[in-house]
Amino acid sequence: MVRLPASLSSGLLLAALLPLAACGGGSKERPKADLAASKVTTIGVNAYLWRATLDTLSFMPMVQTDSNGGVIVTDWYANPNTPNERMKLTVSILDQDLRADAVRVAASRQVNQNGQWVDAPVAAATVQKLEEIILTKARDLRRTAIG
Repeated sequence: MVRLPASLSSGLLLAALLPLAACGGGSKERPKADLAASKVTTIGVNAYLWRATLDTLSFMPMVQTDSNGGVIVTDWYANPNTPNERMKLTVSILDQDLRADAVRVAASRQVNQNGQWVDAPVAAATVQKLEEIILTKARDLRRTAIG
């Protein structure tokens, strides 16, 4: 199955619905296609958590970003200071509310041993710290937006 980026699939769906919006006849009623199109372009999770997660992980290559499902998956990233270790993250935003339990980080870590990448444990504190950073950034974004 080919997975299109959320922005592309939303754009294709919107393009498919736009011709329907012109079919209003003489009626002053709003076409139903407009409502469907607006739902396609809205984000399905808390926007502050989403933005904070993207900002926090912006240094890592992204494999998947699904704003409706609230999932961000990174590709393997090796810090130039520790090239024999790499990390891969999956962040799930679980709610539309800005709450501490609305963000979950899952991390995978590998170390290079004799030219082979081997799975290695991830310190629990690493995942916790990433969740805290995302939550703090999301709260800051909300404070800034509210004024």
